[in-house]
Amino acid sequence: MTIARQLRELAPHVLAAVVRRYRDFAAAEDAVQEALLVAATKWPEEGMPDNPRAWLIQVAARRMTDHLRAEIARRRREAESMSEDEVAPPPSTDEQDDTMILLFMCCHPALTRSSAIALTLRAVGGLTTGEIAHAFLVPEATMGQRISRAKQLIKKSGESFQVPDERERAARLAAVLHVLYLVFNEGYASSGGEQLQRVDLSNEAIRLTRAVHRALPDDGEVAGLLALMLLTDARRAARSGPDGELVPLDEQDRSRWDRAAIDEGTALITQAFARGAVGAYQLQAAIAAVHDLAARAEDTDWPQILALYGVLERMSDNPMITLNRAVAVAMVHGPRAGLAVLEPLDGDARIAQHHRLAAVRAHLHERAGDRAAAIAGYHAAADLTSSVPERNYLLMKAARLASA
Repeated sequence: MTIARQLRELAPHVLAAVVRRYRDFAAAEDAVQEALLVAATKWPEEGMPDNPRAWLIQVAARRMTDHLRAEIARRRREAESMSEDEVAPPPSTDEQDDTMILLFMCCHPALTRSSAIALTLRAVGGLTTGEIAHAFLVPEATMGQRISRAKQLIKKSGESFQVPDERERAARLAAVLHVLYLVFNEGYASSGGEQLQRVDLSNEAIRLTRAVHRALPDDGEVAGLLALMLLTDARRAARSGPDGELVPLDEQDRSRWDRAAIDEGTALITQAFARGAVGAYQLQAAIAAVHDLAARAEDTDWPQILALYGVLERMSDNPMITLNRAVAVAMVHGPRAGLAVLEPLDGDARIAQHHRLAAVRAHLHERAGDRAAAIAGYHAAADLTSSVPERNYLLMKAARLASA
């Protein structure tokens, strides 16, 4: 394991230990980042310490002590009564893993979705502010301000460093899973830029979801989300060509799919279904499993996928689900039937201007033999996407139809 990867995996454990002792998330996060930078500089030259986690905790604790003493001095200057005896001792270097508490804290209900994602990647994922900014195509300074505001909101909320009670935990878990789902999606299909995929983000989402699954092994939706990620990520190698171009699902070389990931994901979703209660992530994982278990694209069990999307659509008011159901309808009942399912989405502000709606409509027009409408649709979709590989793929589809 490389030093960079080990530091990333150690980061949440170190941060948890420091926050648990000092109860100041913002200051602890800054101290841990400083400790990680020191390690990244020293370890390649001096070698890795025998106990890397304890080493990082001690360095971060010294930074926290300096911070507290500075605060004491400031308060004394303001004629307050705090004494240096109140400086907290270094945190324990035991092996307690508080990753779950950190995840719940980073998904505090006071935070916006984008702030929760950024803070989770920084505090729990161990990514730098620059890496997060690059992934989401914003300036590093902007991302830094977003993360800083998120930490201040948590501080003002008075959030204690402990797992929320049962009622709040159930509500907060949904937010945690949603954040991890969004991080994975951004990694698997980057919303903008030159890269089709951001493997660091999808890998990080899988790693963190595994941690949640270890902590909550009997939760069906946690298992469902992990299964969904594994079954989707299993196609990663076949999803792009030699020049990074997009390869759609029905054209992928399925021999390049990761069979171990498919087997693990299938086992997870099978076990989750056996527990009885079925949620949205489990249904999405089941759909992914149907795709992955088909030896050829033409062997795909589209009636089963359509049935699963029907259940999922009744469970969740999400226009993307309707969009995907339209494709399944087209595969079972023909492209005109699929186009009819798309019509109401034109009035849904959440998706009306999304490139995927235009792309799916163009695809169904192509299947229906309406070349002019398909070409116009592919051009419209290309204009709406910020992803260079997706834009190139859509323009290529239009060009091939125009020259046919």
